[in-house]
Parts: sequence; structure tokens; C-alpha cells
Amino acid sequence: MTQGALAPKLITLAAPLIAGNILQTVYNLADMFWVGRLGANAVAAVSIIFPTEWLLISMAMGVTIAGAALVSQWTGAGQPEEANRAAGQTLALSFIIAVALAALAYSGRFLLLRFLGASGPLFEPTLAYVSVIFWAVPFTFLFLAYRSVMQGAGDTVRPMYLVIFSNLLNIVLDPLLIFGVGPFPALGVAGAAWATLTSRAIAAVIGTFLLFQGGMAIRLRPAHLLPHGPTIRRLLSVGIPGGVDGAARSFSAVAMIAIVTRFGPVATAAYGIGVRVMSLVWTISGAMGQAVATGVGQNLGADQSARAARVSRLGTVMTLLAIGMMGVLAVIFAAPIMRVFVQDAQVITEGTHFLRISGWGFGFSGALMVIQGAFQGAGRTSYSMVLSVLNRWVLRLPLAALLGWTFGLGPAGMWWSFLVSDVLGFFAGATWLQWGRWQKRLIAGE
Repeated sequence: MTQGALAPKLITLAAPLIAGNILQTVYNLADMFWVGRLGANAVAAVSIIFPTEWLLISMAMGVTIAGAALVSQWTGAGQPEEANRAAGQTLALSFIIAVALAALAYSGRFLLLRFLGASGPLFEPTLAYVSVIFWAVPFTFLFLAYRSVMQGAGDTVRPMYLVIFSNLLNIVLDPLLIFGVGPFPALGVAGAAWATLTSRAIAAVIGTFLLFQGGMAIRLRPAHLLPHGPTIRRLLSVGIPGGVDGAARSFSAVAMIAIVTRFGPVATAAYGIGVRVMSLVWTISGAMGQAVATGVGQNLGADQSARAARVSRLGTVMTLLAIGMMGVLAVIFAAPIMRVFVQDAQVITEGTHFLRISGWGFGFSGALMVIQGAFQGAGRTSYSMVLSVLNRWVLRLPLAALLGWTFGLGPAGMWWSFLVSDVLGFFAGATWLQWGRWQKRLIAGE
């Protein structure tokens, strides 16, 4: 990413990330497809927990963001041994944090369900799902750490192959464990959680093993996993704001679930399916943001700040146009999209309203994620954190409560809050990207 034409290199780097993230979305949609066959309560149960699961991952994800920034800048600076050390420290530290968070969440699962409003007919399926899915978090995060350090070194193809394998395994296991086929027990909604846990654990183990085998952009030795004070301090200094950033995004989704469940199972199920559809936008945009982060990091490591700025602007414009077109398609085909996942007429109607309103903001939401990726690649995770707080907590949640409850719009108020917050958040981020002072090396002076 430090030489030659930018657009082809950015597309080459982003394409495997986009493919992998689309497959990750298929992974999530497969759960929703099969769980949808169990009824609206099962869909609502998975929908309630999905943001909480990603809250846990996001709180620990700051370390992987920091790791990707360090690996990319050391790679751009031509220091492969330092890049390997940063990768090893990222894997070890992130896994420890993720295990601690998963244990904490599991121990407080009853309080969590009470806070989220999972009562009555929603309680049992939600408890069954959450009791398993939290233990998938450490393996999910270990695999994400593997992807991040490989991405920082410029290798996005090998992680994509592992994503394909993991997703296919999950898709195969879902119906077997949910409905019980042959020797497999019928576990209902908990079966979807077990399928996720199994496929993520296998992918995490394989990814970690490959990092020690050599022949890749990153090659680890056992010594790289031993605590290294300077690297850990840098990971934490960059990773803590990154973790707060992720937590701000994910906890806002948990808070939104706490709002939407008050409007009943229909609105909850519609929201859950709509968010899963929107996750396709987020994963594609996130992939471009990761590619931009790598390009920015490598160019800053090579002391090419002007080129780093060009990478960020190009990625933002490309995403705004491409994801904006996807949003238009979601508006046009909202009802058929909903029918793929559920047959309940009321859920289809409410979900159609959700997509037809929020779809107009898809491009702005995606472009904002790319801007945040540029800041993260530079190691300026606090900038990304501020944008997340603005987008989710200053704009979206207050608007959802104000429009949904105070003005009596009900669920439609929440749908409008997505559109307004995404548009305003994008313009704030674009202004900061253009005029802010963020193009500084994280490894300056070394």
C-alpha cells in the first residue's frame, strides 16, 4: 500500500475482507433463518442477545484495533520482527481479556435478561441461548485477533479461506442441532448457539496454529506470547479508547433493544431481522474501513502522510457510493427481504417500515465507518471513539426515545433515529477527516 496506484491496491486489499465479512453476515443470517422456523419468540430471543454478545467482543476489540495499527505501521517501516512481536502480544492479551469478559457476562446473565426485558415467553429461549453463546466470545475474539494482525501485514486472503470454512460448518450444524437430525439432539434455540460456539472454536484454533507455522506475513514464536512491557503499554494506550469506541457502539445497540422490547415481540423480531440485514452494510463498510486502516498505517509507518490521507478519502467516497446503492435496493425490496426470514405478517409489515426508512442512510453509515477506520489505522482511536459516541449516544438513542415515546411514533420513531443519526454523524466525521490533524505515526521516533 505504500507504492503505486491507490485504487487497485485498495480494492485488492479490501476484496477478501469484504468477501469474508459477507460470509460472516451469512453466518449470522443462517442462525436467523433456521431460528425463524421456531417462531417469533425464538427470533426475539436471539435478537435480544445479539447486541450484548457483540458488546463483549467490542470491549476487547480495542486491543485488536491497536494490534492491527502497530503491525501495519511496523510493516510499512520495514521491521518484520517488531510486527511479529506486536501480533503475538495482541493475540495473548486479547484472549485473556475476552475470557474475563465472557465469565463476567455468564455470571450476570439473569440480571442482564431482566434489564433487557426478556420476560414471560421470551425468558426461557433467551436464557437457553445466552447460557451457551457467551462462551463463544473468547474464540470469536481470538479469530478476530488473527484476522487483524494478518490484515495489518497486508494479507487478507488466508483469513478469508478460514472464514469460508467456519461459516460453512456453522450453516451445516445449525439445522442439525436446532431440530435434531440423526444422532444430534433437538436443542431448539440453544442449538444455534452450540453451532456458533463449535465453528468459532475450530476456526480460532486453526488460525492460531497457522501463525506459528511460517510461510505467511506473520510468523510467531512462543517468545512472542510472553509479556513485553513496551508493546503491552502501547496496545493498551491505543486499545482502551478503541475498546470504549466499540463498547459505545455495541452498548447503544443493547440500549436500543431495551427500548424496542417495550413495544412487544413483533417490533422486537422486526428490529432483529432488520438489524441482521443492515449488518451486511456494516460488514462491507467495516471491511473497507479495515483496508483503509491498513493503507493508512503502512503509509504512516513509511512516513508518507499525504498518501495516507489520499487512501482515507478514496475509501470514503467509494463506500458512500456503493453502500448508498445497496440502501436504495433495501428500500425497494424491503418486503421480499423480510419474507425470507419470517412468515408472520405483522413482523413483515413492521420490518418493511424499518428498512424503507433506514435504508436511505446506509451509504452515510458505511462511509462513517471508513472514516473511523482511517483514524484507527493511524492509532487515533480516541477520534473514532468520539464519533461513535456522537452517532449513537448523542443522536440516535435520544432521538429514538423522543420520537418513539414522547411524540408517540412507536417503533417508527426508532427507525427514523437511524437515518438522522447516520447522516449527521457522517458529515461530522468527514469534516474531521478533512481538517483534523490525525496523520501522525504511532511508532514515531523508533
